[in-house]
Amino acid sequence: MVGKSLGILAMGLVAGFVSLNQAAAADIALRISCAAPPSDFLARSLETFKASIASAKVGVVAEAYPASSLFRQGTEVPALQRGNLEMSTMTTFEVAQQLPEWGLFNRAYIFRDYTHMRHVFDGPIGAEYRKAVSDKMGIEILATAYLGTRQVNLRQKRDVKTPADLAGVKMRMPAGPEWLVLGRTLGVSPVPLGMPEVYLALKTGTIDGQENPLSILNAAKLYEVTQQVVLTSHLVQPVFFAIAKPFWDKLSPEQKKAVSEAAVTAARENDEGRLKDEAEIVNALKAKGLSVDAIDLAPFRTLADKSYAGSDLAKDWNAGLLKRVVETQ
Repeated sequence: MVGKSLGILAMGLVAGFVSLNQAAAADIALRISCAAPPSDFLARSLETFKASIASAKVGVVAEAYPASSLFRQGTEVPALQRGNLEMSTMTTFEVAQQLPEWGLFNRAYIFRDYTHMRHVFDGPIGAEYRKAVSDKMGIEILATAYLGTRQVNLRQKRDVKTPADLAGVKMRMPAGPEWLVLGRTLGVSPVPLGMPEVYLALKTGTIDGQENPLSILNAAKLYEVTQQVVLTSHLVQPVFFAIAKPFWDKLSPEQKKAVSEAAVTAARENDEGRLKDEAEIVNALKAKGLSVDAIDLAPFRTLADKSYAGSDLAKDWNAGLLKRVVETQ
């Protein structure tokens, strides 16, 4: 009798283990690739994203890969479209490579500030944008986050009052034609380079400077290899929690709800942290020995207007849509 009871117990334990293993095997892996360094607000928000999905217990396990540790920066979108990656933090520049008519969001000085950018992407224009990306690229945008306002950061200090003062400066820019045009609006010589390579390139003098939001500059410790920040404020930049549509379509309604809510929560956390940081970081960078210079932006805005007026990229833009963006309050 005892033997029979033990046998039944053993069978029950085995069945339990099998059930647990089957449940674990049923979990769907959701990998998200990000170029931001681990200490940046965007990369940190991915931990919140992971935790939110885990707490929902809907059979999805998120895995975050910051600092381009899974896919090299610039290769994530094709990886989404090939089915090799589930999620990434996608930029407007990556969208414009395939939907050039939406490249206007890459224009220098298109957004006045964070609030303006938020109103555009949270309103009707943002809805049109998300639909175009879904229909034409096969990618769903789950949430819009704030990557920051980009500023010029120089290896060696110089007197900068106009774009002419940056002539000949080898400025690291992400790869892509829109980035190169943006670089020219600053008066620099753009050098395409992945973010993980920037620190060493600045240290060795391979490049003379880089441009990024101050929070990213700080997170990547670029203050160790640079002397100056010039507050050009040339781009108020959004970034998207983006998921491959075929993967998204396979999720159950409950899973979609959990993933979508996790993305919105993570984006909100990123924005709150970055905005607070931007309000405090200038003094922190000065304390680290950097010169932080506010300048008259009028000459830079003028060069931007001329640069885009003569750019082939701008010919694809919808003039009416551009007017709507500028007039959004």
